[in-house]
Amino acid sequence: MTIRHLKIFIAVAETGKMSLAAQKLYLTQPTVSQAIRELEEHYETRLFDRLSRRLYITEPGQHLLKMAKAAVHSFDELERQMQSETKTEHFRIGATVTIGSCMLPGLLENFRKLRPQTDTFSYIGNTQTVEEKLLRSELDVGIVEGVIRSPELISLPLVEDYLVLACSAEHPFASRNTFSPSDLEGLDFVMRESGSGTRALFDEYLHRNHISIHECIEAPFPEGMKHAVLVNHCLAVISVRLIEDEIRKGTIHMLQDPENIWDRTFKLVYHKDKFISDSILTLKELLGSYKKPEIPVCTG
Repeated sequence: MTIRHLKIFIAVAETGKMSLAAQKLYLTQPTVSQAIRELEEHYETRLFDRLSRRLYITEPGQHLLKMAKAAVHSFDELERQMQSETKTEHFRIGATVTIGSCMLPGLLENFRKLRPQTDTFSYIGNTQTVEEKLLRSELDVGIVEGVIRSPELISLPLVEDYLVLACSAEHPFASRNTFSPSDLEGLDFVMRESGSGTRALFDEYLHRNHISIHECIEAPFPEGMKHAVLVNHCLAVISVRLIEDEIRKGTIHMLQDPENIWDRTFKLVYHKDKFISDSILTLKELLGSYKKPEIPVCTG
């Protein structure tokens, strides 16, 4: 028994004739007759009495008619809602904190201009949490600066970026243009949280150079890091994109890594089994248009 059977049954009950029901549904009369016969065999009861070439619905038929109308109405509503739902693509983007702070707003604005019919949702967290959400299919794509560990995820490097050492204008390092790893020994730092791509890159640098710093503050957001630099005079390793305005104003001084070890890329990440939709291709194209940031110049 199918929804098609029920729709034919309702048409026969409402018209009282197989021929009229067939015309109404654009079917042949034998098709309608067969459907009614199959229903009666399925429920092992007569649904219609055949008297003087006219059909009269039986008591079991009346009972079925009431429920059939409710079932067909529910099915039609399901179809309507699902068709409406599938016409709107829902696109879930995860971004790490650095990217969410310096790139995501403009990226989303450009994406919506190109794909106004797509409903977007954005999540901002560190690399580890974005990776976990991608593996649980809670996000469609991620844009991260950290290293993706899972072999189930594809990672495409698309945007060049680099970290710098940042200090306040009052810090002793403000008179410097460069530094060596040993210069950082024992100094006060504000650090990103565990799971951050920025934190992982700097931790690896410290370990490789056998340097021990003094972590004063842990800040999961750029504004907290900048506040610690400006007010508490901590040092910070941070994306140059996040402090461009402060560098130009002269409130924050930056020192570049002399070995370019802190150069990195922002990556588009998605599951290896993910269907590559037009939205993913559009996002990939937009990310590819971003250039490596130039060195900001203090104008203050």
